[in-house]
Amino acid sequence: MSPSPIIVLKGGDEVLMSAGLTDLIHELVGTDDRAMLVEELLIDTHVTPDDDGYDIGRLVDAAQTPPFLTDRRIIVSRHSGVFSTKEAVAPLVAYLSDPLETNTVVLVWEKDPRPQRQPKIPAVPKSLLDAVTASGGTVVDTSSGSGKAQEGWIVDQIRSSSVKFDASAQKLVVDHIGSDVGRIPGILTTLEGVFAPGSRLSAADVEPFLGAAGDVAPWDLTDAIDNGDVSAALDSLQRMLIGGERHPIQVLATLSSHYLRMAQLDSPDIRGEKMAAEVLGLKGSTFPAKKALAGAQRLGSVRLEEFVALLAQADLDLHGAKNWPPPLVVEVLVARLAGRSRAARGSRR
Repeated sequence: MSPSPIIVLKGGDEVLMSAGLTDLIHELVGTDDRAMLVEELLIDTHVTPDDDGYDIGRLVDAAQTPPFLTDRRIIVSRHSGVFSTKEAVAPLVAYLSDPLETNTVVLVWEKDPRPQRQPKIPAVPKSLLDAVTASGGTVVDTSSGSGKAQEGWIVDQIRSSSVKFDASAQKLVVDHIGSDVGRIPGILTTLEGVFAPGSRLSAADVEPFLGAAGDVAPWDLTDAIDNGDVSAALDSLQRMLIGGERHPIQVLATLSSHYLRMAQLDSPDIRGEKMAAEVLGLKGSTFPAKKALAGAQRLGSVRLEEFVALLAQADLDLHGAKNWPPPLVVEVLVARLAGRSRAARGSRR
């Protein structure tokens, strides 16, 4: 059977992308000589930031070159996200209409490595995805998902390890990692190096190797505040500041967006999540609007006004109104918001 003509490797986490690429190349090479099979094409990061002219022609030329002294070739193109437009990928799309049967192109869809370029990884052009499908190629997504899907992904990684985790160890890792899933490969590799294959590990065995608690999703913080759980809210905040390396201003922006949405919905004329979504200008799922509307109704106008005042004061404090370290400003803010949310819940019972 001829090899796949092209594999597009994509995802949002650089660590998971790197691990996925390593596994993919290992699978493609098998027991053969990697040095003979694999050609890696790197983007020239010394091209000036004003130069938009990366040419995909070098990749297409490599893809069209027959193997030498082997029966197949693997061409790995790194940082392929620079070819993010239909025009840029057109030569590769044309090649995929009649690809060389002996060659496999691995398109690693990473972001542009040059300074002053967009920090996010651009979407793969639809014309290329269509050509990949039509040619019999594949798209490999290394993303871990979010929410329950992300937790399930972490559990799957744990269960595929050569060491075994009891229920307490598995829960500890899932809770400790949070959304910082890029740490999973390193933690598992360390544990597999320390303990013999098949060893059954408890939470006490695993804990010394976990390091600082990983990042959590912003809604973990806002949910804890809305529930009036001061301890959980402060724990989520510390994980965002330390594990997620988020600046206090980013945290303030998250909280401001959360409560300003509620303030927009603080009206008896807004009935139901569909109307709330229209007011907020949200498209697609109405769940965020439903959640914001419920929060506005729970807190009420007076409490919401108090929350907005606290957010405004924190913004001033972060910009020098108080001689406090920025993390302390948001820590006090979160404690106040959570405490007042708990009081609001208690007053409505």
